[in-house]
Amino acid sequence: MMGIWDFIQNQILGMRWLHDLVGAALSGLSLDINTKIGGSIHFFIYDIIKIMVLLGTLIFIISYIQSYFPPERTKKILGRFHGLSANILAALLGTVTPFCSCSSIPLFIGFTTAGLPLGITFSFLISSPMVDLGSLVLLMSVFGLKTAVVYVVSGLVIAVAGGTMIEAMHLDDQVEEFIRKGRRIDMEIETMHAKERMEYAWQQVVSTAKKVFPYVIVGVGIGALIHNWIPEDLIIAALGTGNPFGVLIATVCGIPMYADIFGCIPIAEALLAKGARLGVVLSFMMAVTTLSLPSMVMLRKAVKPKLLCIFVLICTLGIILTGYMFNVLQYYLI
Repeated sequence: MMGIWDFIQNQILGMRWLHDLVGAALSGLSLDINTKIGGSIHFFIYDIIKIMVLLGTLIFIISYIQSYFPPERTKKILGRFHGLSANILAALLGTVTPFCSCSSIPLFIGFTTAGLPLGITFSFLISSPMVDLGSLVLLMSVFGLKTAVVYVVSGLVIAVAGGTMIEAMHLDDQVEEFIRKGRRIDMEIETMHAKERMEYAWQQVVSTAKKVFPYVIVGVGIGALIHNWIPEDLIIAALGTGNPFGVLIATVCGIPMYADIFGCIPIAEALLAKGARLGVVLSFMMAVTTLSLPSMVMLRKAVKPKLLCIFVLICTLGIILTGYMFNVLQYYLI
């Protein structure tokens, strides 16, 4: 059984065959992949192809599933539940929605306008960019099954806890008035046939690939730079075992950036290979995908500063605690 899983982990998810194929092709072109330049080119080509192939496959599958949950249907499903169960369901539904926080905010606004409790909508808003199904598969391809599962469970816990706390604070008056008093439109749920779902899923693949490809290029480029040019001692000193503030540094550095899970993975992979702690690289990923500056600017249009600050504080504390937890568990997970 372990042999089968190792094959899935290394050859299907990790695409080790592609790594070797790209290396052989570059060597055939008389490029030494053991040099810094050759290694950077090898890392760049391999990771770009791997991420885009996984990206296309994941988006197609997730978009096909998502076609069963248009916003109107999601509102009706969430509206049937109350309390903690509603927060859990909202967090789970967030895993099959768009891959970045900026894409999730319009849905958050729609759910809030529809009259769903604020805590439920925030559980959705936190989980959607942080723990989508794409993150599970991509993390499995780099860090293994145990790390991926714990990452997703941790993200769901943050989403449920965050939404529950916001609901308990009774902050409905901190939502902008045009959202609270917006028109509630009950639209008919369009039934799609299998062929139409396939076409929808393919359109999502093309659309999402166009949007995220620049970030993948940047992320892989940074990863190649870290992997081959930045001294390992420097990474270990800043983000390794000897620095107890590594998680804090990674979280704070990640918040102003804007990227999605696909752009973060190669950076995290390179940092880990250079000696950064697991909790450091995963807290960086969580901060980038959940609390990016552009998404906070968008969210400010819908909520008042007090609620925005509480949201950022809850997510930041959750990410930091998760990072330190992963540091403790690192040797059991990898």
